[in-house]
Amino acid sequence: MNFKAITGNYSEAPVQALVAPIFKDESADSGILKELDDLSGGNISAALQSEEFKGKEGETLYLPITGQNAAAKRVLLIGVGEQADHKAPGTAVLAGAAARFLRGKSVKSFVLITRSADSAIDTAAAAAQGVITGLFELDKYRTADKEERTIDEVIVVGDNQADLEKGLQRGRVIGDSMNFTRDLANEPANILTPTEMANRAKAMAAETGLSCNILDEAQMEALGMGSLLSVSKGSVQPAQLIVLKYEPAASTATDNSLLALVGKGITFDTGGISLKPADGMDAMKYDMSGGATVIGTMRAIGLLKPSIPVLGVVAAVENMPDGNATRPGDVVTAMNGKTVEILNTDAEGRLILADAVAYAETQGATRIVDMATLTGAVVIALGDINTGILGTSQELIDEIIASSKEVGEKFWQLPVGKEYSAQIKSDIADVKNIGKGRKAGTIAGAVFIQEFVKDAQWAHLDIAGTAWNDEPKPHHSKGPSGVAIKTLLRLVERSQ
Repeated sequence: MNFKAITGNYSEAPVQALVAPIFKDESADSGILKELDDLSGGNISAALQSEEFKGKEGETLYLPITGQNAAAKRVLLIGVGEQADHKAPGTAVLAGAAARFLRGKSVKSFVLITRSADSAIDTAAAAAQGVITGLFELDKYRTADKEERTIDEVIVVGDNQADLEKGLQRGRVIGDSMNFTRDLANEPANILTPTEMANRAKAMAAETGLSCNILDEAQMEALGMGSLLSVSKGSVQPAQLIVLKYEPAASTATDNSLLALVGKGITFDTGGISLKPADGMDAMKYDMSGGATVIGTMRAIGLLKPSIPVLGVVAAVENMPDGNATRPGDVVTAMNGKTVEILNTDAEGRLILADAVAYAETQGATRIVDMATLTGAVVIALGDINTGILGTSQELIDEIIASSKEVGEKFWQLPVGKEYSAQIKSDIADVKNIGKGRKAGTIAGAVFIQEFVKDAQWAHLDIAGTAWNDEPKPHHSKGPSGVAIKTLLRLVERSQ
């Protein structure tokens, strides 16, 4: 797909359609809307006067262009709600919805008129990202009924040519990296084994200038990662610890600070001996979404080249039941020396993250953000709207939440504390891997991971409710969402 930026007369652009955001209750007597109304032969003002279209968020109006001064033959208006609320994140939604709508009409090229209150760079980046992620589909393995239609060119209109071009380049990187993550998350578990996940991370690193080191089970055993390895015992697929590192040419990091992104990469989760019900178990191919998020974010970091170093660690493991599998009641020793009583083998994500965060800290991490599809409890608490965030560093949590607001993602903080930590104390070991029944399940998972972070600032993202969409949206297919990548990239930028 080709992206272009223009600041001139959009009506002369050689495209098939024009797209513009329209604010709630906007009139067609001035500005962009009047220009488009003239091109449509007055059809826009007629639709507004009849209240067929009012500019409410998500409304669409698709009309022919009858004027002779435009190359395009159609105009698509998309309602974006209140003008004061329309910023770059809204442009991403607008662009994705436009791309999906117009592809459905076999349109191959369009002009996108931007009206965001944010900078030209952020707005153009959001436009490119929105188009790219909007066109993602789940039909990779279909041999029939695939979506073969494409959008070949998008021209973005704004005020500053250089900033628009810079933004489009950035947005392409982010959009492609989100789709890279979504493709990983959507892979069947018979294809994306832990070894294959490691191979794809290694290939990506070679393409983007990252360093990549893969630790095998023997190396993890030597490091004392008994918690992580307890999960892989029941599978014929060996565990892999994927370690990615970005080093800037000239670092602006102070006091040897190092941000680490750590991800849960359970490529398939049966629950182990604590076997899950069969209904819906196929969705457990998504249980590596946290690891995929780390890999996709590191891809974008390698291409965008921020001025601080970033470490990415992914524990890639398959959780299966066989005669070698860990049993409920077993006790294992983690990398930091703490003993863990495993009471439920389906609470496995926290077991692999325990050793992964401990390893990140041994590599010099001073700030750690881990992410995982960790608990069903967070889905009950927050649904598919907000990602749960917990941690020991309020400063880091606040930075992540501020970053999420800037890019249009939603996070909601849940508490941790000694009262919750007391609930995972074991009678026979240092800690147990579950809390008290169904109470505070998301918090129990977080405070378990907390036990394996020594000095670093730490935040935990539970993306179980937001990592995939059960239904398609106008700007987004169903399936994996690529959540948190934009937030993490903004966090890196704010840390420079």
